[in-house]
Amino acid sequence: MESSPVTRSLREPSHGQAQNDRQTPGDDASSEPCYIDDVSVSDKLTAATVVADNSETTTVAHDSVPTAVTTADETNATAAKTIDGNIPNAATTTGEEVTNAVATLEVTTVDDEAVTSDLRIFKVIENEINKKDEVIIRVTPQMQVNNGVKDIKNMSKKEQKMENVKMIAEHEKMWLTTKEASAISAEDVVSRLRVGFRSGLSWKECEFRRQMTGYNEFSVHKGDPLWKKYIEQFRNPLILLLLASAVVSVCMKQFDDAFSITTAIIIVVTVAFIQEYRSEKSLEALTKLVPPTCRCLREEQLESMFARSLVPGDIVYLSTGDRVPADIRLFEAIDLAIDESSFTGETEPCMKTTELVLNPVSHTSMKNIAFMGTLVRCGNGKGVVVNTGEKSEFGELFKLMQSEEAPKTPLQNSMDILGTQLSVYSFFIIGLIMMLGWIQGRPILDMFTIGVSLAVAAIPEGLPIVVTVTLALGVMRMANRKAIVKKLPTVETLGCVNIICSDKTGTITNNEMTVTTIITSDGYYADVSGTGYNDQGEVHLLKSFSSDQAKQAIYNLLEVGVICNNATINGDTLQGQPTEGALLAVAMKNRMYGISDKYLKLQEYPFSSEQKLMAVKCVNKYDDVKEEIYFVKGALEKVLKQCTKYSNGNEKLLLSNKKEQEIFTEAYEIGRKGLRVIALAKGDSLQDLVYLGLVGICDPPKPFVRESIEQLYNCGVKVKLVTGDAQETAVAIGSMIGLDMIHGQTMSGQQIDNMSDHQLKAMVNNVSVFYRVTPRHKLTIIKALQANGNVVGMTGDGVNDSVALKKADIGIAMGKNGTDVCKEASDMILVDDDFQTIVAAIEEGKGIFFNIRNFVKFQLSTSIAALSLIALATIFRIPNPLNAMQILWINIIMDGPPAQSLAVEPVDKDVVKQGPRNVKTPMITKTLVLNVLFSASIIIVGTLWVFKREMSDNDVSKRDTTMTFTCFVFFDMFNALSCRSQTKSVFTIGLFSNKMFLVAVTLSVVGQMLVIYFPPLQSVFQTEALTLYDILLLLGLTSSVFIVSEIKKFFERHLQKRLTRAPKKQMAFV
Repeated sequence: MESSPVTRSLREPSHGQAQNDRQTPGDDASSEPCYIDDVSVSDKLTAATVVADNSETTTVAHDSVPTAVTTADETNATAAKTIDGNIPNAATTTGEEVTNAVATLEVTTVDDEAVTSDLRIFKVIENEINKKDEVIIRVTPQMQVNNGVKDIKNMSKKEQKMENVKMIAEHEKMWLTTKEASAISAEDVVSRLRVGFRSGLSWKECEFRRQMTGYNEFSVHKGDPLWKKYIEQFRNPLILLLLASAVVSVCMKQFDDAFSITTAIIIVVTVAFIQEYRSEKSLEALTKLVPPTCRCLREEQLESMFARSLVPGDIVYLSTGDRVPADIRLFEAIDLAIDESSFTGETEPCMKTTELVLNPVSHTSMKNIAFMGTLVRCGNGKGVVVNTGEKSEFGELFKLMQSEEAPKTPLQNSMDILGTQLSVYSFFIIGLIMMLGWIQGRPILDMFTIGVSLAVAAIPEGLPIVVTVTLALGVMRMANRKAIVKKLPTVETLGCVNIICSDKTGTITNNEMTVTTIITSDGYYADVSGTGYNDQGEVHLLKSFSSDQAKQAIYNLLEVGVICNNATINGDTLQGQPTEGALLAVAMKNRMYGISDKYLKLQEYPFSSEQKLMAVKCVNKYDDVKEEIYFVKGALEKVLKQCTKYSNGNEKLLLSNKKEQEIFTEAYEIGRKGLRVIALAKGDSLQDLVYLGLVGICDPPKPFVRESIEQLYNCGVKVKLVTGDAQETAVAIGSMIGLDMIHGQTMSGQQIDNMSDHQLKAMVNNVSVFYRVTPRHKLTIIKALQANGNVVGMTGDGVNDSVALKKADIGIAMGKNGTDVCKEASDMILVDDDFQTIVAAIEEGKGIFFNIRNFVKFQLSTSIAALSLIALATIFRIPNPLNAMQILWINIIMDGPPAQSLAVEPVDKDVVKQGPRNVKTPMITKTLVLNVLFSASIIIVGTLWVFKREMSDNDVSKRDTTMTFTCFVFFDMFNALSCRSQTKSVFTIGLFSNKMFLVAVTLSVVGQMLVIYFPPLQSVFQTEALTLYDILLLLGLTSSVFIVSEIKKFFERHLQKRLTRAPKKQMAFV
């Protein structure tokens, strides 16, 4: 009998076929049914009877049969006949007695009138099926069955469409979440995903699944085109106000104003656009953590293929150095340790297992899952893909990043408010002028024109440029201090931050495990200095400092750590597990080199999550008698079980219960400090070891972190630790870096899950340490803090920090060890990973806002003074004291070098010591308005006095306007000088501390002298030369605005000191 296509599908999976092998390694094949999936049926071939033996399954078919389904003869006859009456002798079995063995035909259809699952019982010969309980033929949704089997090619389009819907529905039932896959056995996962451990999926099945799940990649939104992004920059209220001013200026033929305003707008909008364009790469960077290739089992062949083509159900092989290409449920793990620090925050690589997890509440608890984007540190394993792309846990993080929008900075909000305020003031000026004109009986249209002109002139078109220049200079200064700021407004935001949430691993710490404590079996204690995988540091004995016996005990203990080790250190780079790297580093600090060369390794007993220890069997190369020695390290309780003695000097004493209790007490004290305890022993037999001591390992805080946090507290900034580590580790690190662990509370990710938003909002401000948190928890914490009105900074270096970095008011990433995703999602990058740079950035941010406010004060006071002169002359119908060219020159000074130089005023040290700026405080406050009106009043009165004094004959001459014009310019210069600080005396901050300001004022005065004395300019500005007496008179008069301002600030400072001076407290005893 010839072999049919069904036979080939059993023995050799062809392209497009999927063999579902439910056999697990070690199972007896004879006890399982034999499955045949994706039965290919030609146009004329119809299944009638199945006969199975050891090597083949035979399908007997009749060419003329259009449709047929065979059933068993209920009388146990020797022939099986079809139920179709038109078919004579469809099939007959011969040669053997029919037994009770059963074969099942499972049929699926989308026809509503047909039976969805039609089970037909066949008679099968016992000795030919080799004791199999049943043979199952599955007719998959590639076929429709209606009283038989029919090729899909013969279906109508409507039927094919219905069939596709059915196929998708059937496959949707297979999918599992990563959490569900972790909670069931590997066998159940494989069965659910319809794949074999040893065969993998077929290429055809993979292609079909990919049509439903998509490629294993992230679909990054392309975003708006560049031109649209550029246009978006014009939506700023202040920019819109300036645009309206430019349009009005053109309509009123004031082309000089229109040109200057338009130029300012283009400069500011272009700079903002460039900054935004450069920063929008955070989502694109996520794809870099998905490896380009992987090793996958397809149709019983191990293939090297693109990771993007993986689908759920693929069998993937992992080995040391691989980056995990998808969420994988492991069914084989041999000494498999995966570095998940960038994903979960755990410093120590996670030892993986294949056992199911009964209640997987967090990523760290899913020990049987290899997460996409994590790195295999050592060992190897196999697993089945359960989720790819955006359905993976990494993909959930991706979707969070897509859904979260970076908030506006406090400065942007302040500028928006300022734009609104200036708009209101402009309409007020227009309305006031029109009302006064109406009272005087003057034409309303004329007064409206005058009012609009004054309102346009009052708008500080130089403000956006000043803000941009100020921020750009701040960015440059921060770059010199090893901080890269990606968005200009970010610098100022730091001055408003009152809470910083910091990740632990890689931010507070270096993500480098370090031995910090050594306790030998005979009671010698030692502290270890230095961090990192190098020999920088020393082993300091705390007892018997000069004891040779103590040094030998430490040598013997560290020798075990070096021999029982698979890691290597090249330079400062570790290859292997961090714990083993820490043991090598402490031996290097103890000047122990070449230790491993003394011994020949015979056998290794690798670490496992069950045994929790590692052992190696060695012989000393240089001993005459090659005695076997076992070196062991691992968890204390596991190592002590294998020990019968402990080392005490040159003696080996019996390990009593009392001694064991002492050892556990020592370990407990170390563990309380957040250290991981590793015990070390050696001996002639694994059951007769000698205990040598233990070491305490941790990922210690970086240098100067504690000092930086103390400085932040002094500046009014609270620091909160947000980590995926366990509570003990988090609290210990929090204590080391000086967090408030007395009044501050701790909170876990699980507690956050059990709280409502209202409950979390009420408690979050008082929590100092958050532990066992996921990326979603970090996002929730940031939102809760922001809901309480806090300006939140977030620091981090891993993928798990990226969403929180984006949501925070300012995200701060580590430059050296931070992931690309983290850097792109952040607003600022610390080039040297130095936490202390944040303190410098906060100082810079506080100074920037005050410099911008100083500029606003200067420009508004000058603008109001100039406009008041023109308005008063217009209202009272007196000659205008300034001509058009003179007003243009004053406008240039208002927006030009003297004004711009206020933006580069050095940061005031007293401002740095103040608390964070209240973001609800607008740029223009009542105090600022009063100061502006005070200065403007002095300028107006002084200028009008000069104008009145010179215009004695009621006729305006060149001298009159020259004196008035020069008087106003000199007032401007002295006003700019007083605006350098709103509280301090100029002599206190330093008359020459802002060199750019001195240059700008000098150039302005020189320019004014040229306007007065240079004949070509005299004709342009309608001026004439003044005498030295005139100049001295004007200098004496105009300096009044500076002198009065200094006196005013003096009294304000003393009044403030009296108000803030704390009264002495009286002690009372009750």
